[in-house]
Amino acid sequence: MKTRRISLRTFVAVQLLVTAAFAVSYAGLSHESEERLQAALTGHEVVSNIPVERVKPLCIDPLYDDPEVVSDEQLAAVLEKILPRFSPKELKPNFVEHALRTWGVEATFDDPRAISGIALRDVLIDHGHFLQSWNEETVPLLVDRPEGISIRYDRTSGGSVHHDHWLASLTEAGISRDEPVFAPARRDMTINDVLQEAARDFRLDERETEWSAMAFGLWLPPVKTWRTADGRQISFDLLAQRLLRGHKRFGVCSGTHRVYSMMVLLRLDDDFDILSDATYDTVYAHLESVRDAIVASQLEDGSWPSNWPSGADAAANPLDEAVYKKVIATGHHLEWLAIAPKELHPPHEQILKAADWAINHTVERPESGIRKQYTFYSHVGKALALWRGTQPAHFWREWRKAHPYEPTKTDAAEAGRSTGSDLPTDSPSNH
Repeated sequence: MKTRRISLRTFVAVQLLVTAAFAVSYAGLSHESEERLQAALTGHEVVSNIPVERVKPLCIDPLYDDPEVVSDEQLAAVLEKILPRFSPKELKPNFVEHALRTWGVEATFDDPRAISGIALRDVLIDHGHFLQSWNEETVPLLVDRPEGISIRYDRTSGGSVHHDHWLASLTEAGISRDEPVFAPARRDMTINDVLQEAARDFRLDERETEWSAMAFGLWLPPVKTWRTADGRQISFDLLAQRLLRGHKRFGVCSGTHRVYSMMVLLRLDDDFDILSDATYDTVYAHLESVRDAIVASQLEDGSWPSNWPSGADAAANPLDEAVYKKVIATGHHLEWLAIAPKELHPPHEQILKAADWAINHTVERPESGIRKQYTFYSHVGKALALWRGTQPAHFWREWRKAHPYEPTKTDAAEAGRSTGSDLPTDSPSNH
């Protein structure tokens, strides 16, 4: 029996027909079927990038301009205390992140000891600048991944302390989605790539989800759902329900960051309908209970204690605690209240008392004390600016036009002592 020989021309023609048929079939696949096929061919889950329609993140505007809460002179005095006067040596990412979310990327200062927003940003997004501040022995802050860049978050030298705090802080600072990010081995990434990696890597059982919820909320709407690398579908409803989980005292900074992130999601829902009606109502009811707790727990001096969730018992049996814990609770509550509707406010007299305590304590605090606990005091400055319907950098720029910077002997002495050993250090807290 003779063997039939297929000509090269026939073989090529058959292959072209098969390829064309596959292409037509592939083109007709649904998006999910396409991803399943790619996963089968490559051996690992394929997750498409989430479409992000904006170049700049959303911003939650303050709802009030109340000089009763803080006057121009008082706000200027507080903001002067929280200028980012850091040594360029061994800049702690946590402090840089707090300075950026407070002042913004575009902030500039006439005080030569204060670091501009651009310079602060570069320490976080450029490994070369990070090395200039630290050294080659320090583990990089930016971590190269096959499809993006992740952030090292831990409490070791040069790490970002909280999960997705890096992303949330730069987002609140107004960074562009297209801003380049230079990791140790990758020079082709942007903020969008970090955002996409964070969304793929997100897990609902993370210990800290406060900043993930905020960052995703300020970038992703009108998108309401997306899939993670393990195939789990995430929604803003799930994020809100995760923030609601557990006792009010749980979470960073005595549970206050969870409250702020919940309020952000409610404000975003007003414009983008990212929450179901049932979830919205549950979150709103929770914030009503937070309001009731801070109404009952405010101390005689106007501050709120770290055990504010205990309500009247917290006021009746005051804790013997470090004052910075009261700074944390008071500053953070003033901050979320500045973006909350009046229905979620305690009586206005209580807000005035809390603001007076925060202002007086911050202004009286020596600069060295502010520097050591900068993260906590930055929230006081941000909160008070919001209560005047503005942002710290905008107010400061206008204030300086009428009140030009004049160096003092104290400034010169402080500048002379600005060394690596003078850098701020974290207080023994969970911030």
